[in-house]
Amino acid sequence: MSSRLTPTVLLPVLLLVAFAVVPFVATALEQPFWISFFARILIYAIAASALNLALGYGGLVSFGHALFMGLGSYAVALPAFHGIANGWVHLGLCVGACGLVAWGVGAISLRTSGMAFIMITLAFAQMGYFALVSLKQYGGDDGLPVAATSSFGGFDLGSTLPLYGTALVVLALLTWWMARLRVAPFGMALRGARQNARRINAIGLEARRLQLVAFVISGATCGVSGMLLANLNAFASPSSLAWTVSGELIVMVVLGGIGTVAGPMVGALVFLGLEEVLKGWTEHWMVIFGPLIVLMALVGRRGIVGLIALRPKAPRPATPVVASEGGV
Repeated sequence: MSSRLTPTVLLPVLLLVAFAVVPFVATALEQPFWISFFARILIYAIAASALNLALGYGGLVSFGHALFMGLGSYAVALPAFHGIANGWVHLGLCVGACGLVAWGVGAISLRTSGMAFIMITLAFAQMGYFALVSLKQYGGDDGLPVAATSSFGGFDLGSTLPLYGTALVVLALLTWWMARLRVAPFGMALRGARQNARRINAIGLEARRLQLVAFVISGATCGVSGMLLANLNAFASPSSLAWTVSGELIVMVVLGGIGTVAGPMVGALVFLGLEEVLKGWTEHWMVIFGPLIVLMALVGRRGIVGLIALRPKAPRPATPVVASEGGV
């Protein structure tokens, strides 16, 4: 095997190919549910990959990324409520609103670090949750049905297959970009800021600015996943901004492998897949699900991708025996 074809390189490619085959297999088996289910996995993989940029590359433990998923969902539902079904309008509102909010949240939160950063991002997400709950004219706590899904000319995300294909393409492009970012100057500087912000500042690069840019990109990308989720469910709800959603995204990233390219994809697949399997076995699935997640985290501290990428240590070369001058 070529040195370039390592498990960490092959894994995301194989997963994306497997995801591409799912609609054909589901159609052949006459099981349309699996297309919707795997579309949900793709959407959450996009959100987890967006979080991985801030958490894995930038070292920013954000407990408020559900805020951006929720805003992305309402960027579809609110215009649709007023009769606007143009997908480009939905996308523009989604990226613009999430990017602007992420800039505000990041600018304030990055003045702190550690637990304070986590709590501030959580507080902003909760503020967004209660703000949407208070909008009684838009459903309030009951949520808001999407009256018209995002339409890009003749391409409508209201159908499952177009939505699935769009989510797959977005995830593939995001995965490719994250892989390139690891070795790009910005990505290397961002990862350096995670390791030692003082050194990055000392060489003339402002660590906080790098982290803010990463946080804004992460928030806007996470908003796109919320937009796709609203089209998939034909519904937007304040519950998508709940702190539990942020926690699930963090678990997906940690489970798959923090800072790895394929980690969020693997984490979303295992997390949602395991949840679905356990739900089919028992109504008390959470009692089993929690310990399993903890066990996986303890066994693979670098995540599932870290376990897959482990290589056996090469044998140490034998020490040559040098004969002494008087030897035979």
